[in-house]
Amino acid sequence: MTNKKMGLIADIGATNARFALTDGTSVENIEILKCSDYPGITEAAKAYLKMVKPAQKPRLGAFSIAGPVHGDHFVMTNHPWEFSIESTKLHLKMEKLHVMNDFRAIALGVPHLPDANVKQIGGGRAKKAQPIGIIGPGTGLGVASLVWDGYRYVPVPGEGGHVTMPAKTQREYDVFAALRHKYRHVSAERVCSGKGLVNIYESLKTLDKLDDLPVLSPEEISEKAIAKNCDICHEALDMMMDFLGIVAGNLALTIGAHGGIYIAGGIVMQLGEHFEKSRFRRSYLSKGRFENYLSDIPTFIITDPFTAFLGLQYDIAEMQNDS
Repeated sequence: MTNKKMGLIADIGATNARFALTDGTSVENIEILKCSDYPGITEAAKAYLKMVKPAQKPRLGAFSIAGPVHGDHFVMTNHPWEFSIESTKLHLKMEKLHVMNDFRAIALGVPHLPDANVKQIGGGRAKKAQPIGIIGPGTGLGVASLVWDGYRYVPVPGEGGHVTMPAKTQREYDVFAALRHKYRHVSAERVCSGKGLVNIYESLKTLDKLDDLPVLSPEEISEKAIAKNCDICHEALDMMMDFLGIVAGNLALTIGAHGGIYIAGGIVMQLGEHFEKSRFRRSYLSKGRFENYLSDIPTFIITDPFTAFLGLQYDIAEMQNDS
């Protein structure tokens, strides 16, 4: 690395906190820590720094985190961590600390992704300087977009994972009815995420009176579905892919995403070929009169699990320029 001020970057989800160091030009010392192993973000960051022992203490910080970022106090949506940004900066002895929504960081990174880290699913061709949509099922469901300001792409984070999920069939309606006993609102995230996959599986068990089936994790449901040795698991995963396609298509229509729809998140990467053969693209296109409109908008899988680091690296570089 150069002699520029060192930056600590972190991509923090509900399950894992990914840390690395950057001076704005390259990323090094990537480590993944379990959020549940630490009482808070400061403790996790200090543990990481003790682990990698950087030659230069980081003076700049850029953290992306799952949830809306407004003001100084932050409470995570799917994890019990909450903290003050200013207090965290002081405890880590930093000059600057930026905290942003995790999908803002991913959105910042998308324009810098090399072709090797992107895989197109289905037809269509991305157009330059046009809006881009980003959606990603993980522990929750993240959504963001990019708009062209005439010179560069500007990220627009949002909370699109919490839009109301529609039901198209009686089976889906029955699943949602079962979920309403647990949640006040059946959002896209309730059925398009790791937790969402479990929600669908448990609802189908209830509907079909199969209470003798075991409690399974999202990974176990996916594995059994792909191996085709559990009909309920297969139906649950198939339904989730259908829901994800619907929400992605809604996003493409809403923002006119002629720059493409990019799918992030660990779930899709782990599914591999199963995702490519799933109902996702068919459901994405299923918009009646606007099917042809959507057929021109490509969908891409992001295969780089550290795309947020590209965005955070960019943010550190901006801090360097402002110094």
